[in-house]
Amino acid sequence: MPERGSAKRFVLWMLWAVALFWADQFSKDWILQHYQLGDYTPITGFFNIVRAHNPGAAFSFLAAAGGWQRWLFTGIGVVVALVITWQLWRHSANTLFCLALSCIMGGAIGNVVDRMRHGYVVDFLDFYWGTAHFPAFNIADVAISTGAFLLILDELLRMRRAKATG
Repeated sequence: MPERGSAKRFVLWMLWAVALFWADQFSKDWILQHYQLGDYTPITGFFNIVRAHNPGAAFSFLAAAGGWQRWLFTGIGVVVALVITWQLWRHSANTLFCLALSCIMGGAIGNVVDRMRHGYVVDFLDFYWGTAHFPAFNIADVAISTGAFLLILDELLRMRRAKATG
């Protein structure tokens, strides 16, 4: 059972995930309204806003798999969101851990909603060097990557604390 008073923290973590989800969905809807597939706007010498569709996973993994991957990645996203909700409830007082999980959940749900609505994830952030382009991504992907980084940081700090006291 979570510590006393942590229900409020749980709600805050869920609100953070919802805020990331809405920022992601708003940005994707804006791209869908203002860009055709493949259209882009140069912003700097290494960054474009582009409309891209990704039916696969990270870095277009399984993008050409024939459609079944949509349901696989949707299912994984739903399971991840349920497990994260449970973890946020159980550990709501652990700030860095919960921030990481909230970021991952908000991003995962954003991409799941895309898969359900469109059959693909809308990507629009395009970084490149010369003619080499990093795969386009979106706010959900940034949230998931940030969350993964924070999880690693949280674990390294936890190990450091355990070593110092152990």
